[in-house]
Amino acid sequence: MTKMHAIKLFEEKKVRSVWDSDTEEWYFSVKDTVELLTESRDVKQYIKKMRKRDPELNSSWGTICTPAYLEAEDGKKYRTSVATAKGLFRIIQSIPSSKAEPFKVWMAQVAKERLDQVQDPELSIEQAITDYRRLGYSEKWITQRIRSIEVRKELTDEWRRGGIVENQEFASLTDIILKQWSGKQTKQYKQFKGLKKENLRDNMTNLELALNTLAEVSTTEISRAENPYGFNENANVARRGGNIAKNARKQLEAQTGQSALSPAKAKDHLLPKRKKHE
Repeated sequence: MTKMHAIKLFEEKKVRSVWDSDTEEWYFSVKDTVELLTESRDVKQYIKKMRKRDPELNSSWGTICTPAYLEAEDGKKYRTSVATAKGLFRIIQSIPSSKAEPFKVWMAQVAKERLDQVQDPELSIEQAITDYRRLGYSEKWITQRIRSIEVRKELTDEWRRGGIVENQEFASLTDIILKQWSGKQTKQYKQFKGLKKENLRDNMTNLELALNTLAEVSTTEISRAENPYGFNENANVARRGGNIAKNARKQLEAQTGQSALSPAKAKDHLLPKRKKHE
């Protein structure tokens, strides 16, 4: 397991964190977070009392928290409880502090928006467009990205029809398609671009998105024509769909003399941020 330590800043205070490359998750210090939001002088006692007054949190504490060695102020590393963002939000729910209230309000708003999007999927697309524009993506890239989302949805619907129900199977089939056309599995591709938790497709260039979309739409069309069922049959179709994009990639690279794969991340090709007066 490869881990990289980092410091996350919040209101000029430090929350120690650690990146787990195996699970591709950030883990945050529970002690630092509770201390930040409560300003308690005895964080251990505060956590003990918090768990006592929240039996459900206490019963799942071993699942929410995991031990990791984090560097302390004296420069030494000590065994410390850490949690993912999801686990941290659960802990924050049990903190009756004014500093924790903004987090609780935000979480409630996110939950409401998610429920609205479930009822009206079009809201998800509109929100995605708004978010991409806010982040500085070009209109051309946004149009292509939204189309890739639609293609992905059609593919996953087709996989469900073909008996694919487990998340791991969806991930494995996705890796097969990606590996077939690019030569890299998702984790390898993210390492190639220097990504961690970021979404791979959100960090693809227009060309990479186009090739990935071609691979997925080809897989969908072959599946509709042949009606595969079960993982093995769908995996065979996934390889053939990915191979169509692979051939397109090879032909393009032969014509341009350049690789279609780019190590660039989103921040490397986003539009410059506009100044406030603009």
